[in-house]
Parts: sequence; structure tokens; C-alpha cells
Amino acid sequence: MPITTTAAILRQRGAPFSLETVTLADPGPGQVLVKLAACGICFTDVGVQRYEQGTPLPHVLGHEGAGTVLSVGEGVTHVAAGDRVVLSYASCGHCGNCSHDHPQYCASFMALNYGGVLPDGAVPMHQGDTPIYGGFFGQSSFAGHALAYARNTVKLADDVPFALAAPFGCGLQTGAGTAYNTLDVQPGHGFAVLGAGSVGLAAMLAAVDRGCHTIIAVDRVAERLELARAMGATHSILSTGMAAADLALALRAIIATGVDRIVDTTGVSAVVRGGLEGLAQMGQMALLAVTAPGTEITINPNTLLGGRRLVGAVEGDADPQAFIPWLIDRHRAGRFNHAPMLQSYDFAAINEAVANMAAGRAVKPVLVME
Repeated sequence: MPITTTAAILRQRGAPFSLETVTLADPGPGQVLVKLAACGICFTDVGVQRYEQGTPLPHVLGHEGAGTVLSVGEGVTHVAAGDRVVLSYASCGHCGNCSHDHPQYCASFMALNYGGVLPDGAVPMHQGDTPIYGGFFGQSSFAGHALAYARNTVKLADDVPFALAAPFGCGLQTGAGTAYNTLDVQPGHGFAVLGAGSVGLAAMLAAVDRGCHTIIAVDRVAERLELARAMGATHSILSTGMAAADLALALRAIIATGVDRIVDTTGVSAVVRGGLEGLAQMGQMALLAVTAPGTEITINPNTLLGGRRLVGAVEGDADPQAFIPWLIDRHRAGRFNHAPMLQSYDFAAINEAVANMAAGRAVKPVLVME
């Protein structure tokens, strides 16, 4: 029987979310119906709320869900009703990149994660006869229930609270995976994160875990820098109003030869250029931000002649089925303590949580559904 649930619907770009009742279909082949207990809020959600990114409206966002499986469709074998799970991004499983263990670069990534419909073209939610788009990142977890897929449903052990686990689905995976996988940070490296939000702090925690000798947090919000220092940063730079050249000088004032590995989560041209010019020879810098349409970043290409590399990464170059359990094990071992960045909000307070996140008052809001 179809499930009726409460969902936070985005009806107009730039508008607040509206809590309304929707109906979800039963899970079809390869699908999983999940009763949600918590969902993290990611800046990707806020970006889609604010800017046109190909997502049709009205739409239910949310892509860091965690909860309990209610039922599964045909062909789903690795989870069953009653299992605790975390939801991550969707991938097709059969394109060239998926077949070579790179589901984050799935050929159908945009269609599966942003398209608003199921693979067969059906709309996943309705209000009576009115369609409501969803399936955002294979889930749409700003709701009491979600339809997910076997490939983006990761089994969760009983000893991890849902609110603590939910952000592993995207933000923590993206930041930490970029440091661990894309940049392969090592004890001999100096490391910097440009933007100390949840993705940046996750990357920083990976650098702490790997034992980087110098760890620099850069942000325009002093409170975030204070949190970064409490979580392992050795240095911090308040970047408010700082030009690219000034940021490069500030980085080199800490490490004269330049920083070996940098993660940028800002997508701001001056910040990216300053980070690149503060990079050591043979250093690597990863760009993670989803920027507004029309954003351009200007660099001096001569900077790259020192063997420096500027790369992009999606979802931390991670396969969630393998990486999320591994990262949770790091947390269990006391080597990846992300709890200090989390703030819980009742689901009904979603608009307050988004506003606090945008203003820098909350680093990682987590909506609690029960």
C-alpha cells in the first residue's frame, strides 16, 4: 500500500520549505522504502533551493538520510525490513565508471540525483493527482519516509545513533574522502582547508587522522575557526575581505615553502586563486564547491608550472558501500570525531536550520524526525 508521509517541499526557487503531506509508492525492483529518523542538511540542498540547477519544482530535497528499512523491492538482498541504514548518492551500476568502481562519476549521475523522477520516468511522490518531484540523490530525505535504491542504501550497525550517522551520506564522505582518497594526505604534508563548514572540517579531520604536520583552517567566520582549532587545526586564518595575494602570503607565513595539500569548499575566485598561489611545488588542490550558475574563477596559469595540480572531486571519490562503513569505523576508533560540528533540529524547524547554516550559526544541522 502507498505510504503517506510529511515532506518539506520546495515550491519556488529561493522560497522557504513547506511541510506538507505526500504519498509515496511502494518500492519497485531494486528500491528500498525507509522510515527516516534523521537527515543532515548539506549546502547542496541550499544551493538547489537558491539557484536553478536543473531540478524541477515542486521538489523534495534532502540527501543525508538515515533510518529503518520498512520494505524492499524485488532484487534487493543486502538489506531487509528492520535494518538500520544510511542513504547516500545514486548511481546506475552498469556504465563504464560504475563498472570500474567509480560510481561517483556515473554517466547518469545528474539524471539519477537531480532529475526529480525515477529511472522509468515516474514521479516518486504525489498529492492526490498532483505530481511532486523527488528522488533527490536517490532518496529525498527531507521527509518522514524515502524511496531509495539498493546501491545507495548502506547498512548501519546498531551502536551508531541516526543523527550522528546521517551526515556520512554526503558531507562527511565528500570532505573526508577528498582528503583520504583524492589527495591521499600523509604525515609529511602540510594541509589547509579553505572554508571550515562541515565538508571542510571533515577533510580536516582526515588530515588530523593521517597525522599531517601542519593543519590550517581558513574561514570568514571566527566561530568556525574556533571550532576547527578545537577539532585539530594547528593554525587558522580569518579571511574576511582578504584578497588572493594576501591569502597566499598568509599561508606561506605559516609554511614558507607552501602547503602540500589544500581542499577548497568555497568556490570563491579570490580564495581559490590565493590557495593555489599558496600551494607548494608538486602540491595538489581539490575543488569541491557547487557554485551558482555563471561563476568563474580566474587563476594565473603560470602557477601550475611548478608541478601543482588543481583537481575536482565528487563525493570524495568514494563508493558509499565501502567508504561509509570504513569511515564509521574510524569514528568508533576515536580517529574521526565529527560530533562537535553537529546541531540537531526538529524536522518542523527546517527553515530555521537552513537560515542558521547560511548565517554561519550552525555548521552541520541535522533534522530529527522522531
